[in-house]
Amino acid sequence: MKISGAAVFAIAIASVEAFSPVSVQNRNGATALFSTAEESKPRTKKEGRLGFFKSENFHRKGFKEVRDNVEDTIKDQYQSSLVDDLKSSNYVIEKDNVKVYLAKDFGFCWGVERSIALAYEAVKHYPDKNLHITNELIHNPEVNDRLTEMNVKLIEKLGEGKKDFDVIEDGDVVILPAFGASYEEMDFLDKKNVEIVDTTCPWVSKVWNTVDAHQRKGLTSIIHGKYAHEETVATTSFCEDYICVKDMKEAEMVADYMINGGDREEFLEYFKNAVSEGFDPDKMLEKVGLANQTTMYKKETKSIGQLFQKTIMKKFGPSKVDEHYFEFDTICDATQERQDAVTELVENKNDYGLDFILVVGGWDSSNTAHLLEIPHHQGIRSFHINRAECISADNTITHRTVDGEIVTEPLLLDLDKDVVLGVTSGASTPDAAVQDALSQIFLLKKMQGAAKEESASKSD
Repeated sequence: MKISGAAVFAIAIASVEAFSPVSVQNRNGATALFSTAEESKPRTKKEGRLGFFKSENFHRKGFKEVRDNVEDTIKDQYQSSLVDDLKSSNYVIEKDNVKVYLAKDFGFCWGVERSIALAYEAVKHYPDKNLHITNELIHNPEVNDRLTEMNVKLIEKLGEGKKDFDVIEDGDVVILPAFGASYEEMDFLDKKNVEIVDTTCPWVSKVWNTVDAHQRKGLTSIIHGKYAHEETVATTSFCEDYICVKDMKEAEMVADYMINGGDREEFLEYFKNAVSEGFDPDKMLEKVGLANQTTMYKKETKSIGQLFQKTIMKKFGPSKVDEHYFEFDTICDATQERQDAVTELVENKNDYGLDFILVVGGWDSSNTAHLLEIPHHQGIRSFHINRAECISADNTITHRTVDGEIVTEPLLLDLDKDVVLGVTSGASTPDAAVQDALSQIFLLKKMQGAAKEESASKSD
């Protein structure tokens, strides 16, 4: 795992600085987006978002005076000598009768590294202030536990999309997680006397720019994503008209309605939590644009895009497609690279002699869950664990299935043979978590070998 602070921050900031709006001073004396002559003009949500960025209380570039110390801390906490050994030995290692094939792309992406670095820098920069975070920083239990230990308080969810922002007081610091925050949350915090540290992944901001383009073109946004996922909640808050589809099945339902119509009330009841307020499928599906949660399965997003292109072509004719459909790829590169790497493990399963594939990452991590789907759909034994402790000394493993169920079952089916496994990890998973998980398997096999030797000596 490489931590290159300067490069990470330079890339991240460059991707979202491409706008130069007219400006005046706001309530804090910071730059705002509108001149007095334009104040009566309603601003778009994108203009509002850029306005938040201009506040002197809104921090997106980190705090240089503590950066070196933070980089050292992150390396100490999250890097792994075992993973370094795997990478230096062509991603294969043998130890204690266990052979491990590591996927060639895995673990922390630069957006996650950036988010962690910004959050850690905020803690160091504001040692005497109360710090809050609007959601888990990323979907990884070790990282979130570390922040809790550093006295960063997670704002409580009250249900129905509401949070207990009453705990935030004047002068406090509020961290926005890698998934971003909703427009309404940003607007609320902008009006309070607080310091805001924005760790939003620039790939997420790229999706927000895409749905803004939909609005400017008069399109309804179709979001390939899970409507309750933090990133999608943030994205839909920047839309005017939208509908979320979580998979091909739901996309086909929308496409069928676009062509054939149907029971309007039944359609709206099914998608009641996944559409904008006042959504009218008879009017709002005439012109559509596709975007996606950045961590979705890319092949499915592409298939959904092809489905809607064909649907528009069938309804309006080939010459009208550009007038009724817009698509821009917003799957992040890291997500795709990790999916391709685990696909390579799957394709070489027989050559490698894999007994199973281990996927390490948060159980609520969307990108990690999609890594599990790849071997599962090919009939390969595979397990998604969120912590090393999921692997027990009694040779059981507690894991999350593709259906979201948490189950416990035997891990090593033949204790007498050597173990061969493939391993990968999600974009929010530190290398140290992979090392801890593999160490559990090494220990389990070593204990089994020792027990076997003891039994043999007794029989002699």
